[in-house]
Amino acid sequence: MKTMSKITIGLVAATLLIVGCGDSGKAAPTANAKVAPTITEASLGLRKTDLYSEDTTVGDMTMYNKSAAGSSMKIKRAFQDAPPMIPHDVEGMLPIKIGNNACISCHAPEVAPSMNALPYPESHMTNFRAVTSIGQDGRITKNGVSVDNTSTSTRDQMSVKKTSHLQGARFNCNQCHAPQSESKILVENNFEATYTRESGATKSGWNGTALTDQLDTIKGEAGKVTAADIANANSAAGSLAH
Repeated sequence: MKTMSKITIGLVAATLLIVGCGDSGKAAPTANAKVAPTITEASLGLRKTDLYSEDTTVGDMTMYNKSAAGSSMKIKRAFQDAPPMIPHDVEGMLPIKIGNNACISCHAPEVAPSMNALPYPESHMTNFRAVTSIGQDGRITKNGVSVDNTSTSTRDQMSVKKTSHLQGARFNCNQCHAPQSESKILVENNFEATYTRESGATKSGWNGTALTDQLDTIKGEAGKVTAADIANANSAAGSLAH
C-alpha cells in the first residue's frame, strides 16, 4: 500500500513538473494568430519534385537562340564589364580549340566592324603573365627573379605586356561567354545593374589605361627583364592564339 502511494505521489509530481515546464507564461494563441508555413522536402530544392525518386524529375527544355551570327539582338550585360552572353547560334563552333577558334574570325578587332560583331577588348590582347622558367635545379624564375612562392599576393611577379593579337590565356571563349537560353525561371532575380559607363550595357570598359589604373605592378628587379624575354613571351602567347 505504501509502495502504491509512493508511486502515485511520484506520478503527480512528474505531471506537475511537465506542466510547469510547458507553461512559459505566454498567452495561448488566438484564432487570428499567424501560423508558420509548412516547409516540405520538395520545396527545399529547385526541382520541386519528390526527392526520393528520379522518375518524377524531368528537366525543363532549354531553348537556345537559333539566330545566325550577325542577325541576332545584343543581350544587355548583367553588370558593368560582365562577359557578354552569346546571342546567336553556336552550332558547329564548339568545342573551341587552340588551332581552331571560329569566334575570332568575326570578333577580332580588325574584322569585327565589317561583320557587325563586337570586337574583343584590349584586355584580351594583354599578357599579364610573367616570363616564367624552371631551372635544372628546379628553381622557378619569374621575370628574371628566383621565387619561392608563386602565389604571392604582392603582385611583384606580375607584368603587363600589351600586344596586337589574342592572348593564349583568352583563347577559350566559352569559358566566360555562354549562349543565352530561354527556359522556366527557377529562381526570381530582382537584381538591377548600375553601369559606371554610358555604354556599359553593351560595351566593355577594359580598354586603354583602364586596364592598368591602380595596378601596382613591376617587372621584377631592374635590369632583369630584357626585350628578348618579353619578345619570347609574346611569341609563345601568340603561337597559342593561332
